[in-house]
Order: sequence, then structure tokens, then C-alpha cells
Amino acid sequence: MNPGARFLLLVGFCLVASSAAAQRGAVPDPLVKENATVKLADHTYVIPDANVPLVPNVGIVVGSRATLVIDPGLGRRNGEAVAREVAKISRNTEIFIASTHFHAEHTTGYLAFPASAKYVNSVVQEAEFAQAGAQQIQAFSARSPLTAELLKGATGRKADITFDREHVLDLGGVRVRLVVVGPTHTRGDTGFFVEGDEVLFSGDVVMNNSFLAANQASSMTAWLAAFDLFEKMRPRTIVPAHGAVGDGSLIPANRAIMQSVQTRARELKTQGRSVDDTAKAVQEELQAKHPAWPRANGLAAAARAAYAEAP
Repeated sequence: MNPGARFLLLVGFCLVASSAAAQRGAVPDPLVKENATVKLADHTYVIPDANVPLVPNVGIVVGSRATLVIDPGLGRRNGEAVAREVAKISRNTEIFIASTHFHAEHTTGYLAFPASAKYVNSVVQEAEFAQAGAQQIQAFSARSPLTAELLKGATGRKADITFDREHVLDLGGVRVRLVVVGPTHTRGDTGFFVEGDEVLFSGDVVMNNSFLAANQASSMTAWLAAFDLFEKMRPRTIVPAHGAVGDGSLIPANRAIMQSVQTRARELKTQGRSVDDTAKAVQEELQAKHPAWPRANGLAAAARAAYAEAP
């Protein structure tokens, strides 16, 4: 599948998820909530997303010298709200900004931060945003006048610091390890592990009571390897891209789901079932086991990836 087709599929998935949320009731405006910041450990904070679509769990890590903001929200207005929350807990003038992946609600809050704030990004994420970021901003802007307003002026920001697969930020008294683990939800999915605090910002790679949003670019091998890598970090607290904060048990829980997808896809392939039949069966079977979990559409893509990788 070419990059443009993968992007359209991903946008379609996001719109379907939002439509499903709308059917459950009125969808709140995609705004980061102020005065809601929660301290998770000595240096680590989160602004919870309150399960609002297009709002991420925003991370803030405060060292003695510098502060890191993870996933600064959708557009300037949300970025300004994040910046005000940062000012309440940190007097550092040295600021770093980074994202778990390139999607607009995780990146475009950069608009609110001054040029002196250093944007840290992997070369993979840089390439993804260059390739599909503008299309996604355009698609999201068309959803409502508010999203268009939020994303006004969002054209992308070139990283000040780039890295290949791993990078360590020393904020003064606390270090944050950045590790690229894709292709999972995206090719550039990046985990952020706050050493000492033992907090992992896992992006969409580890979620809480939610199926994982796989797509046609996903690799089951990479996803399972990401779980292994994250587990070796021994996190006490895991902050997913969206949804409730959890503990280290989220990793084996997510692994069990993806392994069941992998096992079932291989079984059905061995039986001679087509990839389309396999994807449909896997989604229906797992959705029946967890009917309240969102992102069930990702199961079909995960099954297709497992089918392709099966011997």
C-alpha cells in the first residue's frame, strides 16, 4: 500500500472512532483541560485527556535545569494551555518539546512555544510529518470550525535535535530515554521512559482497556518487540497516548491481546482461510470478548499484519 493510501486509511480510522464516540453522546471540544495536572512521581506530571477525542495525555518532566513537554496538544490554543500548566510547576527557561508520534493532536501544540524551545524528534517522525502531516492537518481542520481554528498556522516545525532510534535527554537530576519502536501505530512511534521516576509514556503502543490501533503499515513483530523493550524498563506507571493512566501490568495485558491476534491469524492461515476472512474473524472474536473496548477496527489491520508475517 502506498503512503497516501495508508494515510487515508488512518484518517478514516480516526474519523470512524470519533463518529462512534459521537453516537455515544455529545463529543466535548478537543481542548486540554487546565488546572487538572497530576503529579505522578518526583519529576513527572500528566495533564489527563479526560477521554476527550483529539486530546492526548500531555506529559511534563521537570529537571533542575530544563523541562520536557511530551505531546503538547492540538494547535496553538491547546499548546498555550499546556504552557500555562508548565509555568505552574516549573521555572525553567530551557524547554524541550517532543511527541510520541507525528499525529496532529500530539505535535501541533508546538505553535504556542517560542523558538527557543528545542523540538526533539526522530528522523522517522520527521519524515512521516513531512510526508503526511499537512494532509492530516487539512483533514482534521475540516471536521469543525473549532478544529480549523485550533490548527490555524500549523504547517510543521523542523526539529532542533534529531536522532535515529534512541536519545537521552538530561534535564538536570533526571534523565528521559527516548526510543523509537515502530512500525507499530506509526512508523515513528516513540516511548519516553523517565529514569528514576519509572514512568513510561507509551503513546499508542500500550493502551489501557482499549484495542491497539494497528494499520496497514504495522508490524506485529515490531509491536511484540516493543512490549519486550518496554517491559525491560520495568515501569511502575504507564501513560498511554489516550485514556486512563495505568501501571506496568498494561504491558502483559496488551501483549496477550496481540499474541492472541497473531496466534489466531496463523491458525486461520494454516486452515486455508483468506486474509480478508481472517481479519474479519479475528476482529469479531476479540470484539465479542471485550465489547466495551474502543478501536476495534484496529484488530483487522493487526490480523492482516500477523497473517502476512506468518510462515
